[in-house]
Amino acid sequence: MGVCGAATAQSVTSADDSSSPAIRQRLTEQSERIEVMRGQIEALQRQLAQQEADYRALRHAVGMDVLARQRGGNIAAGGAGAAALSMPSADSYTDVQAAQQGPSPVGQAPAESSRPPEVAPIFQQPGVLTPKGKIVIEPTYQFGYSTADRVSLIGYTIIPAILIGLIDVRQVRSTTQTAILTARYGLTNRMELEVRVPYVDTHTDTVSREVLTGSAENNVFGSSGKGLGDIEATLRYQINNGGADSAYYIGWLRFKSRTGKDPFEVVTDCQTRCVQNLTGTGLPIRQPTGTGFYTVQPGLTWLFPSDPVVFFGNFSYLYNVERHNVSENILLGGKQFLGNVKMGNEADVSIGMGMALNDKASLSIGYDQTFVGETRESGRKLPGSTKVWLGSLLVGGSYRFNEKRTLNFTLGVGITRDTPDATLIVRVPMMF
Repeated sequence: MGVCGAATAQSVTSADDSSSPAIRQRLTEQSERIEVMRGQIEALQRQLAQQEADYRALRHAVGMDVLARQRGGNIAAGGAGAAALSMPSADSYTDVQAAQQGPSPVGQAPAESSRPPEVAPIFQQPGVLTPKGKIVIEPTYQFGYSTADRVSLIGYTIIPAILIGLIDVRQVRSTTQTAILTARYGLTNRMELEVRVPYVDTHTDTVSREVLTGSAENNVFGSSGKGLGDIEATLRYQINNGGADSAYYIGWLRFKSRTGKDPFEVVTDCQTRCVQNLTGTGLPIRQPTGTGFYTVQPGLTWLFPSDPVVFFGNFSYLYNVERHNVSENILLGGKQFLGNVKMGNEADVSIGMGMALNDKASLSIGYDQTFVGETRESGRKLPGSTKVWLGSLLVGGSYRFNEKRTLNFTLGVGITRDTPDATLIVRVPMMF
């Protein structure tokens, strides 16, 4: 048994010795294969890194990084409405510099834009300020048409059915065309200064028939006027940083001058009827191009982004500065002293909403309501002066040609009796 065991052990040892070179050879071949595969993996990793670098360079070349950042800022500022009328801003140039430095770290949220979203403007006060150091030139054409019917009863009644005196029935049609050149300059990214220079061309036709004088024909009295209007200056400041579901607030202060020809400078047809006489027209021979009063108007504009629309509105109060020792020019020479004249102040509130139709066009709709107070002469209410409510329904649109050129239009329809029947405004803001 011992001999057999020894023989068996010797045979196993011999088998192991004979197989060792084969195993070593296999191990060597496997090691070589692993080294080859490792080299192939490293080559693939280098190739992948090169492809990623090429991809980043391609994105930078076509501006996709900047576009992605702008989209993120627009979504944060108001969704689709923010892209409706995007104008270049200081933030855009910052985004370009950031894109040149490479992509932001993974997991880092894009910075929210501090600028309000742009919508098609339908009110005079814009919601987006001019970037620092930039100038916006905005030529504007405004057309207005209004009609009014008036019946004047000059006399007294014996009984409710009989009038002793004169009945004067008038229909007034007024057409006003205004060319406005507006310039806005960005003092900072939160503050801008605006100057508006209007040129006014207005014409009024008054159709009148004195019923109890035996006249069988209508008398037409027409007058017109053209020239420089009242120059305005406005300072605006963005109060806060809004965002998605967070309102932006912009405070502003407007001052209007008296550069236009005012109603007290034009000649009035008061030769025979200024105060008590019963003949004449009592109408101006030439239409004024200004209001005749200095005005100061503080206000607040707000915008509330709520994707896919942007809600906006204005609150303002217009104060007319009282004029002292006012006289009226009368036909064929002479003046009529009126004393101190205080035109009624105005309180205005407006609200609207805007929506982007695509990346170039947007649409806005809104309503404007203005309350005008009574006019007073020498501290007393001017005869015939009443409180007036003016209401207008406004529809506007905008089309962006490029980053610096935009076409805006607004159509206003009078809701109340004293409001102009129709108003059309076309603006073409251009940034430099």
